[in-house]
Amino acid sequence: MNDNFSAQPGLNLLGQGGGGCCGGGSCGCGHGAADTEATTGAASATGVEASFLVSGMTCGHCVASVTEEVSALDGVVNVAVDLNAQGASRVTVQATHPIEADALRTAIADAGYEIVGR
Repeated sequence: MNDNFSAQPGLNLLGQGGGGCCGGGSCGCGHGAADTEATTGAASATGVEASFLVSGMTCGHCVASVTEEVSALDGVVNVAVDLNAQGASRVTVQATHPIEADALRTAIADAGYEIVGR
């Protein structure tokens, strides 16, 4: 698949799934369960933004894992995660240029999760 996640109106990936750093379901790691949002970097006024849903995140440690992997992608300047421990969590990525969909999927998979649906 050679599509990009870029500033496209209404870009949302939807669905259900499982997995994650804590094995999906309820988290037992105890890492920042109250932390529900993580951001990194400064947003670029001239960049692009994409938002998608990721399954399996249940705690602040999960959020940190996804944030770290996605932030490492070339051009990413900000990652925000709205944690939904009972379902898919919204991940919003701001970048200086469109990010390849496969690169995002790989980064999310490296953290132990998946982008769900389309």
